[in-house]
Amino acid sequence: MNLTVLAASGRTGTALTRQALRRGHTVTAIARDPERIALPDSLSLRKVAGDVNDAATIGAVVNGDSVVLSALGSDRAGILLTGARAVVAAGPRRVIWLGAYGTGKSAEVAGEGVGLLAKLLGDRLADKVEADDTVLAAGGTVFHAGMLVDGPESPRRRTVGLEAGPPFDLGAKVSRETVAAAMLDEAEAPRFSGAVALPLAE
Repeated sequence: MNLTVLAASGRTGTALTRQALRRGHTVTAIARDPERIALPDSLSLRKVAGDVNDAATIGAVVNGDSVVLSALGSDRAGILLTGARAVVAAGPRRVIWLGAYGTGKSAEVAGEGVGLLAKLLGDRLADKVEADDTVLAAGGTVFHAGMLVDGPESPRRRTVGLEAGPPFDLGAKVSRETVAAAMLDEAEAPRFSGAVALPLAE
C-alpha cells in the first residue's frame, strides 16, 4: 500500500514509518523538518515537509488515494484539532488517528480514573476530543492508547473495541511499537472504520 505518516519525526511516527516499510509498503513521511526523520533513505520512503498549521502543505501531499496514519501529538491546545481539520479537508481515502484512552468516547468505559487524566491534560482535553470527533465524522479510525513508552512490540498485543475497554490505569503502559503495529493492521484490514479502537499490550 501507499501510506502517509503524519508527524513522522516523532517516536511514534518513526515506529509507524519503520514498521510500514518493513511490511513492504511505500511511505510518504511528513514532518515539519524532514531531516529529523531518523530513518535511512530508500526507494520506498519519501520524506516531505508539512505543517498542520499550514493546511496547504498537508493538502499538497494528501489526496483521495491517501491512507493517512497520524502520530500527531502536542503539549499545546489547538494543534490536534487544527491537524485533524487539515487532514480531513485534504480528502484522504482513510484516516487512522492516534488519541488517548480515557478521553472523549472512551471516557465512560475507562471509569473513574479518567478524572486524573483530565486534570493532567487541562485545556488540551477538549482539543483531543474535538480532533477525534473530526476524524470519526469523516469515517476514520481513532486509536485510544494508554500511556506510551519505548520498547518492543508486545507479542500478546490485541486490538479491541470500546465495549472491551479496561478500567483506566495510569500505570498501564503500551509501547509505541505495539500501537504502531495495531494502526498498521487497521490500514491493511479495516475493522474499526468510524469508530474508536483500543490497542492493548496483552
